[in-house]
Amino acid sequence: MGQFAVIGLGRFGSATSLELMRLGHSVLGVDADSRVVDQMADRLTRAAIADVTDRDALAELGLPEYDVVLVAIGEDLQASLVCTVHLKSLGVKVLWVKASSRAHHLILAKLGASRIIHPEDEMGIRIAQVLSYPMVNDYISLGNGEFVVEIEASAQLDGRTLGDALTTDPPGAIHALAVKRRSETTVQPTDQFVVRAKDTLILFGSLQDLKTAAPKLI
Repeated sequence: MGQFAVIGLGRFGSATSLELMRLGHSVLGVDADSRVVDQMADRLTRAAIADVTDRDALAELGLPEYDVVLVAIGEDLQASLVCTVHLKSLGVKVLWVKASSRAHHLILAKLGASRIIHPEDEMGIRIAQVLSYPMVNDYISLGNGEFVVEIEASAQLDGRTLGDALTTDPPGAIHALAVKRRSETTVQPTDQFVVRAKDTLILFGSLQDLKTAAPKLI
């Protein structure tokens, strides 16, 4: 279980906090608005009211002890930057910060943010990629052009083996990590595993190999 702190409980910060809780993590939510904190208090591990531009107030929260601190402050550029400076000075090692503009991004990069997030841009890219490949239910980018994707087996794959369905050149370029069928999951299925329509396939490969294989999986 990870320990996460989310500073700024607006739409983005709240959604991220609740999803982390759903995934079994411990979450501290921080906001300057007492009404927002009251609304989230019963849904998070801990919730605190604090002026996020006040270094002493941030210091009292023990933020360097958390695995990741996410600054999810919305349009208040000054608050976001001041908060980031304070968190770095307090010794927070892994600091993710939401950016609202290119200028905001550049300043955060100079301040040493571990990762800078553009939620709207990233979601737009994700939606476009899923629209381009409608058989893809979800995906994770692992970097270096490699992805894990989740697809639903179409009717045309029904009765075919994985080895036949995932034929690539060179062979073995796409790996089946798991197949989910209703309540059963087969981990690292063999090439002889027989696919059924509606099976969920978890595949690993490079973006180019997955693109090449996509027409055969529709």
